[in-house]
Amino acid sequence: VPELPTFVTLIAAALGEHHPVTHFLHTWENVIFSLLVALVLILVTGIAMRDASSGVPGRFQNAVELVLEALNDFVTGILGAKHGPRYVPYLGTLFLYIILMNLFGLIPFMKSPTSSLNITAALGLTTFVYVQIEGVRNLGLLGYLDHMAGNPRTLVSWVLVPLMLPVHVLGELAKPISLSCRLFGNIFGEDMLLVAFMGLGVSLLAFTHLPVGLPLQWPLFIGLALLSSTLQALIFTVLSSIYFLLMLPHEHEVEAH
Repeated sequence: VPELPTFVTLIAAALGEHHPVTHFLHTWENVIFSLLVALVLILVTGIAMRDASSGVPGRFQNAVELVLEALNDFVTGILGAKHGPRYVPYLGTLFLYIILMNLFGLIPFMKSPTSSLNITAALGLTTFVYVQIEGVRNLGLLGYLDHMAGNPRTLVSWVLVPLMLPVHVLGELAKPISLSCRLFGNIFGEDMLLVAFMGLGVSLLAFTHLPVGLPLQWPLFIGLALLSSTLQALIFTVLSSIYFLLMLPHEHEVEAH
């Protein structure tokens, strides 16, 4: 698969194909970039907390707080004021982590880790496991099994339990697959589009024998990449929030019990 050069591939090329570090870099390239994005988030948070400890909020702290307040309002708007604050740290971090990974590939010699199915599958699986744990915690084991069985309350619904239970189980298993494949497909396609147009721009100036090309990716495709990266992070977070919402006890169920 054609890819834009990154600092990892440049280091691997400098070391040589048979160097043991080269194999390590090629194998763990996406993990390296995902950890680098995590490090960026940690540094930003650390700087904002340092400003907060000074007692005088600066512009950077205000900007970070504005983003966090927006994420808090967004998540609580979906999950409600009662349950929302519990899941803001995870869902807010998830959104910031994904959008930074999506946009990382637009930086020269960097790469979007979410263009790898391994990374997106890990994100989807993490959300899936967390949702199931919260389902058992919020509903209880019997309530969780009742939810998976389709909440049977009538004779007909009890008769349909052998059918509804596998359907609900398959539906739960399909959630991490749909989350990971949607994010991977969009970011991978976005990267391939940028590679194609940057390669075309270089080939148009090949007669000059210079290591430059026409910037055909600007501004349209870079703008689309910015929009697509933001939308995909938002969609992933919204769907994850809805999955949590479906596992929360509903008021009529609480009253019935």
